[in-house]
Amino acid sequence: MTKTAFRLDTSRTAHTLRALADQHRHTSLRELFAADARRHERFSCRHDQLLLDYSKQRIDTQVFAQLLALAEEAKLAEGIRALFAGAPLNNTEGRAVLHTAARLSPLTPAAARAEISATTERLQALVRSIHAGERLGSTGRPIRHVVHVGIGGSDLGPRLLQEAFAASLPLKLRVSYAANIDESELRAILADSTPAETLFVLASKSFSTAETLSNARLAQAWLAQSLGGDMPLGAHFVAISNNVAAAQAFGLSADNVFPMPEWVGGRFSVWSAIGLPLMLAFGCEVFEQFQAGGRAMDAHFAQTPLEHNLPVLLGLLGLWNTSFLDIGTQAILPYSHPLRSLPAYLQQLEMESNGKSVDRDGQALSWQTAPILFGGAGTVGQHAYHQLFYQGTRSVTLDFIVPVPAQASSAMQGLIGNALAQAAALMQGRTLDEARAELKAKGLNADEVERLAPHLVCPGNQPSNTLLMPEVSPYTAGQLLALYEHKVFVQGWLWGINSFDQYGVELGKNMARSLENDANTPSDSSTAALLAEVRQRWA
Repeated sequence: MTKTAFRLDTSRTAHTLRALADQHRHTSLRELFAADARRHERFSCRHDQLLLDYSKQRIDTQVFAQLLALAEEAKLAEGIRALFAGAPLNNTEGRAVLHTAARLSPLTPAAARAEISATTERLQALVRSIHAGERLGSTGRPIRHVVHVGIGGSDLGPRLLQEAFAASLPLKLRVSYAANIDESELRAILADSTPAETLFVLASKSFSTAETLSNARLAQAWLAQSLGGDMPLGAHFVAISNNVAAAQAFGLSADNVFPMPEWVGGRFSVWSAIGLPLMLAFGCEVFEQFQAGGRAMDAHFAQTPLEHNLPVLLGLLGLWNTSFLDIGTQAILPYSHPLRSLPAYLQQLEMESNGKSVDRDGQALSWQTAPILFGGAGTVGQHAYHQLFYQGTRSVTLDFIVPVPAQASSAMQGLIGNALAQAAALMQGRTLDEARAELKAKGLNADEVERLAPHLVCPGNQPSNTLLMPEVSPYTAGQLLALYEHKVFVQGWLWGINSFDQYGVELGKNMARSLENDANTPSDSSTAALLAEVRQRWA
């Protein structure tokens, strides 16, 4: 086995960065800004109407230079070339990693793009037939409602983008999403659906995902009960899967099964046939614009020097915070209602990709990898968990994502103002003297000032990035998602891990299947007792 050439624990540059981290762990961002009027200029990067301001990170020019040197030492540029060339970077499963080909990036192998193009032509034909009222259900009525049934990457990406696009684009067709094995989610959708006019899209690469198959069987039973047990139901189902035989066994014809190549991982799959619900909702042209935004970010990532490369910068800064400053939590804060599901999407993208504890050779790591990621739409979070950012005991790194429309209402101006103010306030904080001054200005007496002032102190010094982008559109959403995909690759490469398998997820799935078998007894007393209690209540 070829050994991983780069490890942080033996890297000369990483050794230097660890020493710098000891110096910068409690660096005052206030003082850094006070000492350098050009700090924003030094630590920001522009590309195609995107502006990344990372000046509120705990870095200086020396740290920045060493982070770039780390990328050079790790031969990151070679890794980027290998990614686009289709090298088997998913070494545990022996697969290429070519989600970039799914968006038809010209940097990727022609054969991979041809495979995607062939499937896309079939998808577009299906979409056109449904929009034209030519694809009919089993009773001869046109399809007016699509229910997308999937989970994980088969659900989070399309769901996020439908929310993002629905704010500004007209819907051509009603599309709903069901992911949870809890039947209440799908039953709520079915309660507001017309069986004869409903098409189900079953999205499962293996066609063996428990949650998806459970919901598929529920949909099948609902149709049979509503339309009659003798009515053929194949016209009401299509599948996105590589397991054509399993889909056919469920009742689909091969013509209604659309493949997702093995080299597209689930959490990177929204660019592939998994984008079908978006085509149905908004039209094929909208999906093509989304892919174009992703291709544009691919070109930037592949061709731009590291020091001006947005995904590289995000990756290096995240590495600095996680592996050197020991900041184990990251908040994703889109100040945009259309992007409200972005944190959930990035949770899977980052935590499933880089939540690993061994390197590509199976050797244990001695450094932290993916942080715990959470977040939500601004300004909603300001009235919930931002209190911890201001006065809690933990350091948190934050990404403020701020779409800026060409014209803005007063409410939109307030939303953007809140985003910028939050980043500034979390960086600056409020000192004890400033708290005292505020209380004195309110007319409180000296005793009250001293009693309350400590409760107003905010340590500040929370590091953050602010990404300004144009208003949300299919193109800019494509740029944004590809930006974070490439960030994940950068970090995985530098951590020396395989970002493209997820064997840990399988453990929980296998244990769930084991518990479903009454003959299997759990090995621990807690699970055995809980299972017995559940079975007793069902008896």
